[in-house]
Amino acid sequence: MADDTAVGAALEASRLKVPLLGAIEGGGTKFVCAVGHSPHSILERVVIPTREPEWTLKAALDFFSAAQQTYGAIGAFGFASFGPLDLRHGSATFGRLLATPKPGWSGTDLVGALRSRFTAPVEIDTDVAAAALAELRCGAGRDVGSVAYVTVGTGIGGGFAPAPAGLARLLHPEMGHLRVRRDPRDADFRGICPFHGDCLEGLASGPAIRARWGTQLNSLTPSHPAWSIIGGYLGELAASIVLVASPERVIFGGGVMSNEHLLPHLHRAARELLNGYIGPLNDVGALERYICTPGLRDGAGLAGALLMAAQTKS
Repeated sequence: MADDTAVGAALEASRLKVPLLGAIEGGGTKFVCAVGHSPHSILERVVIPTREPEWTLKAALDFFSAAQQTYGAIGAFGFASFGPLDLRHGSATFGRLLATPKPGWSGTDLVGALRSRFTAPVEIDTDVAAAALAELRCGAGRDVGSVAYVTVGTGIGGGFAPAPAGLARLLHPEMGHLRVRRDPRDADFRGICPFHGDCLEGLASGPAIRARWGTQLNSLTPSHPAWSIIGGYLGELAASIVLVASPERVIFGGGVMSNEHLLPHLHRAARELLNGYIGPLNDVGALERYICTPGLRDGAGLAGALLMAAQTKS
């Protein structure tokens, strides 16, 4: 329910001609929906569990319909979704999920769902691309010119901000499905990815950790080998990002990264793999500053969706 303060803020923004924006952060476990004028001015938000597509999207649309009754017409939407997504403008399946490990969601028309009820323009991208944009503008990347953002949770995905200019893409980055060198201590685990088995997501995502050790990483003691095994895999990803794209900062977020014990293992693995080859990262403390956790914590995806919506008005 909206409170009087939020309604008053909406009325003042309307008087000043600040557009009302709608934002969705669509994840594998929950959809977070919000209306506001910027990442710093959110009027109302709701968390919807990710169930079957029809139920989940209807709940999101109902939230925005009710919000319009309170705050006025939504001028644009930003949709930051788990993937993979068809982001090719002009494609017959633009705005749809492609073959996703999330049961029942492959082929779901995300943009079409919003357009079925609202006439406002819709900007869509992956949740990690949106988070990268938000961290660059408002978070851990405010002091640099480019970032890579990696989320490690239900799945593993990565994105860049700003997006590479002039590069026509077949698909958005799919870092979570890269192959990694297997840790000898982990040789007997087959991996859980339904497409690739022991790709990065199949080995180091939250569900992979539970399949291997029967619990989440945070429940294991700091001396458990899981920390160095998972940190090693993620450190290999970090080193690959540095060597392939060389952004000015690499940010790791998501539920698996929420414990302070994991990041030092990631740093150690990345340092060993790079082996002094990247000069700017050899100074004392440079790698630790370069590979960091989000400044916006778990709010980066939603903030990015609002920034995406604002871009449709420019």
